[in-house]
Amino acid sequence: MLTPLIQGFFTGLSLILAIGAQNAFVLRQGIRREHVLAVVAVCAISDALLIAAGVAGFGTVTQALPWLVPAMRWFGAAFLAWYGWQRLQAARKGGEALRPADAAPAPLRQVLGTCLLLTWANPHVYLDTMVLLGSISTQHTPHEATFGLGAAISSLTFFAALGFGARLLAPLFAKPRAWVILELIVGLTMWTIAASLLLG
Repeated sequence: MLTPLIQGFFTGLSLILAIGAQNAFVLRQGIRREHVLAVVAVCAISDALLIAAGVAGFGTVTQALPWLVPAMRWFGAAFLAWYGWQRLQAARKGGEALRPADAAPAPLRQVLGTCLLLTWANPHVYLDTMVLLGSISTQHTPHEATFGLGAAISSLTFFAALGFGARLLAPLFAKPRAWVILELIVGLTMWTIAASLLLG
C-alpha cells in the first residue's frame, strides 16, 4: 500500500513542477499575499477531483464525446490569451500600480473566479491529471485509489509551498521593476500555453 502512495506522490509532483498558468497565478497571489489560503485550497481540491476522475476512468468519457477535447482546447486558449493580455497591460502601466502596498486587494470572488478558470479551462490540466495520472494508476491495480491519493497529496503540498513560500520573495518585490518583470513573465507564459494549445 505504501509503494503506490509514494509513487503517486512523486509522479504527481513531477507533472506539476513545470511552470504553467495555474502555478504562475498561485505564485503571483502568494507574492501579493492576497487570498492565498483560498487560492491554494481551490487548486488542491480541483486537482484532487480531477485526479479522482482520471483514476476512475475519464478516458472513456472523452472517447464517447470526441468533440469535448477540441472544444476545451479552444476555450482554454481564448481565456489564457485574454488573461495574458491583462497581465501585460498591468506591466505596461508600471510597477507602482502592482505593489501590494499601493494597490487595493482584488475581491475574493474575482480571484477565485480567475483561479477556477485557469484550472478548469486549461486542457493541459486534464492531460496531466486525468489522462496521464489516470493511465499510470492502472499499473498499480488494485491500489489505483492509493496512487491517486499520493498524487493529490503532492498537489496540496506543492501549492501550499508555492503560495505561502512566495512571501519569502517579498523583499525582492518591494521594487516596482520586479513587479513589471513578474507580470511580463506571467503574461508571456499564458500566451505561450495558449499558442501551444492552438498549435498542438
